[in-house]
Amino acid sequence: MSEHPRLYVASPLGFFDAGRYWNTAVLLPRLYAEGFDVIDPWRDQGPLDEAVRMEPGPRRQAALATANHEVGARNAVDIRSADAVLGVLEGADVDSGTAAEIGFAAALGRPVVAFRTDLRNAGEEEAVVNLQVEYFVDSTGGWVTDSLDDAIEALRQIL
Repeated sequence: MSEHPRLYVASPLGFFDAGRYWNTAVLLPRLYAEGFDVIDPWRDQGPLDEAVRMEPGPRRQAALATANHEVGARNAVDIRSADAVLGVLEGADVDSGTAAEIGFAAALGRPVVAFRTDLRNAGEEEAVVNLQVEYFVDSTGGWVTDSLDDAIEALRQIL
């Protein structure tokens, strides 16, 4: 692995308490310890958090539209700056934002490795997850694993 490769972490982990805990207490510390320069899109949701707390109405709608655009644009810049992307595919179905980030990374030619420890079947036929997401991961030279340990090993091999 090269000196501190930049790794964008595509995940839905910022949407719920257990995910935020796992992201900050387990996943990110592990990735830093493995020598990655981690790009966490959940690191600063300030404008979005502020907009969500506003009273319903036109001001809130405008603030949300602006914040959503800013967060999406920042994530696109971050993916462009990354050496690789790690996709967290947990849940009954792949999170749509995570799927979009993986597709964008694949279109840019960034290697993508993903993992899914969820026991539920989430794919068509023999796909581990949604066949399109799995195709985008595979097309970059990456693959979908069933553990964080295996995903880190795959990233080491790719980078």
